[in-house]
Amino acid sequence: MSTRLDLSKLSLMDALDLAKLIEMEAHHRYLMFAAQLGRTGGYDAGAFFATMAENEAKHGRELEARRKALFGDAPAQVTLDDLFDVEAPEMGAPRRGMSTVQAFEVGLAAEKKAHDFYDMALPGVTDPEVRALFTELRDEETEHVEMLQKEMAKLPPSASVELEFDPDESPYL
Repeated sequence: MSTRLDLSKLSLMDALDLAKLIEMEAHHRYLMFAAQLGRTGGYDAGAFFATMAENEAKHGRELEARRKALFGDAPAQVTLDDLFDVEAPEMGAPRRGMSTVQAFEVGLAAEKKAHDFYDMALPGVTDPEVRALFTELRDEETEHVEMLQKEMAKLPPSASVELEFDPDESPYL
């Protein structure tokens, strides 16, 4: 995970834009994983990634609404080029045949990565409003980790079984 921004100079508007971009990046990555893995019928790895994409999009919309309420249509000063892989799961994380439990583990790692980003950023943030926002976002990531862990605990034993597939009939990821 990396960012090219000087976090000590972020305004609240910039911080909201950055947070929204982080959610968008994760949303797009989860959508890509869901499309790559496809669906087998029940609640599988592809379905899990589609659900995670929806969650990230919802959080992004909430951040966008908050930003618009505070700053209207003022143009953003931060772009996706200013960050990379803050919350998005690693590109090579999904693989054909992965179990639902393995997909949950990818999601858990991404949520922990986002938590760590906000937690490590806090000491460098000087603006009190940005500190409050990053603290809130860090705490939300903690809630997301706990939610995923609770949902994982509910999965049936069959969710840890990797799916068999014919490599001649499935594209490589």
